[in-house]
Amino acid sequence: MSGWTVQVIDEAVPEFSALSPDMRARFQRLFRLEEGHGLAALVMPLARPVAGRLWELRVTGRDGISRGLYVAASGKRVVILRFFVKKTQKTPPREIEIALKRLKEMEP
Repeated sequence: MSGWTVQVIDEAVPEFSALSPDMRARFQRLFRLEEGHGLAALVMPLARPVAGRLWELRVTGRDGISRGLYVAASGKRVVILRFFVKKTQKTPPREIEIALKRLKEMEP
């Protein structure tokens, strides 16, 4: 076991719950992969850098494409800041802004 944990912040829990069951299952698989093998397991096409410390988890399912925006935090933690259904080729700037705002709010 790698010792890493995945934390979903409170604001992102309703977003996660709103995803389709197959999308939630795919994200949960990625969470287990990361917890078992560390950040090195999250490589393209599963994850990619977005802005600064912000990274994007990528899942595709029957209902389309979903993304989770996250950061690696101290103490071997991955903190999920935002979930959304992707409708365009590029990650919408508004989604990145929301995640960065939540990151700023959680830091002391």
